[in-house]
Amino acid sequence: MTEFEQYKDSYKSIRMERRDGILQMTFHSEGGPLIWGHVGGPHAEFAHAFGDVARDPGNQVVIMTGTGDIFSGPPADKTTFPRGDADNWEIIRFNGMQLTTNLLEIPAPVISCINGPAYRHAEIPLLADIVLASDDTVVQDSAHFPNRTVPGDGVNLFFPLLMGWTRGRYFLLTGQTIDAHEMKNLGLVNEVLPREDLLPRAWEHAEKLMEQSPLVRRYTRLTLTMPLKSMVHQYLGHGLALEGLAAVHESTGRVGYSWE
Repeated sequence: MTEFEQYKDSYKSIRMERRDGILQMTFHSEGGPLIWGHVGGPHAEFAHAFGDVARDPGNQVVIMTGTGDIFSGPPADKTTFPRGDADNWEIIRFNGMQLTTNLLEIPAPVISCINGPAYRHAEIPLLADIVLASDDTVVQDSAHFPNRTVPGDGVNLFFPLLMGWTRGRYFLLTGQTIDAHEMKNLGLVNEVLPREDLLPRAWEHAEKLMEQSPLVRRYTRLTLTMPLKSMVHQYLGHGLALEGLAAVHESTGRVGYSWE
C-alpha cells in the first residue's frame, strides 16, 4: 500500500488533490495543456502514478482531467517519431505495459473529463468508467499509423473494442478525427458538456458513487475491468513488440525489407 502524502507531489505532469476519498488527477505540462512524450515525461510518469493511485486504498473514486483547452497533444508529426534502438524501445515497452495495466488496476471507479482535443493516447480517458467530454473535444490517433508507427500500445485493442472492429480499424489506419457528438453517438463518451461544466459534473457523479458502500464500489470496478485486463494480459505485449520492431527498422533509415 502507498499513502497519499508519499506520492501526491511526485509527478511533474500530474497535479493531485483529494477530498473525502475523491482523487482528482489533473494532467498538464508546466501548468498548461499536456504535451505528450515517450521516453521519460508523461509516458513514464503516468505508468508510475497510476500504480501509486492503485495501491492507495484512500482513493475511493478517481477523476482524470486535462488543463486548458486541450486534453493531450500536440498532433504527432515526423519530428515526434519515436526513433531509437532496442534499448530505447525496451523503456517504451516497459512503460507502455505499466501505464495500461496500472490504470486498469485502480480498484476505484474512474471518471474522465476530456476537456478538449485528445490527439495523443485518447484511450486513457476513454477507458474510464464514466466519460465526459467538452463540446469541442475531438480524438485522433495521430501518433501511430499516420506517423509511420505501428498502433501496438493499446490503441489497437481499445479503439476497435469501443467503436466496433470495422470502425476502429478505419480510425487507426486513416488518422480519422472524431468530434464529441459523434463520439457520443458511437458510445465512446457518456455526456457532452460545455468545458466549464465538466469538473462540476464529474464531482456530482463522484459524490453519488461515494454513497455506495466501499466494497460495492471496489468490487463493481473489479468486475467491470476484468475483461479489459484479460485482453491486456493476452495481447498488449505482442503489440508493443511489433511497434518497437518496426520503429527500430524505421530508425535505420532503410527502405523496404527482403525475405532473403
